[in-house]
Amino acid sequence: MERILETERTYLRRMTWDDLDDLKEILQDEEVMYAYEHAFSDAEVRNWMETTLRRYEEDGLALYAVIDKETGEFLGQEGLTFQEVNGRRELEIGYLFKLKNWNKGYATEVAIALKEYACIVLGMEKVISLIRDTNLPSQKVAVRSGMVIEESFYKNYMGKDILHYVFAVYRQ
Repeated sequence: MERILETERTYLRRMTWDDLDDLKEILQDEEVMYAYEHAFSDAEVRNWMETTLRRYEEDGLALYAVIDKETGEFLGQEGLTFQEVNGRRELEIGYLFKLKNWNKGYATEVAIALKEYACIVLGMEKVISLIRDTNLPSQKVAVRSGMVIEESFYKNYMGKDILHYVFAVYRQ
């Protein structure tokens, strides 16, 4: 499978249906999914995968499988997706890792590489991360990868308006 991007310890590749069990380990873990306020059902995980695969075809990018170079283990998912923010289409770095892989620097390592990829290879002037106000671990990843809060907005999710921060970084 083609490697999209490499970092010191990882590489990114497109996800496939063969990754469904690893994806379930992330999306069905209540602790990992606390910012979403629920662990996903099997149907929601399948929908997540279908959306990811569709984004590869329509946008040419999406969330990718983050693989440990040394062991070949699926660590989590991270990538670039287009999001609507206050009527604008923005390119976002998003990430979700298996709980056992938290606090090991993987998300930050990959976020820095994705920021460089977005700005240098894709020619983007700006890249963002949309992060819920209570999601402190993800906010720390954004800050460590050079982002700052640029604005905030309420995003409706499952019938609730939830405050999100828009962390942004610009091409230098």
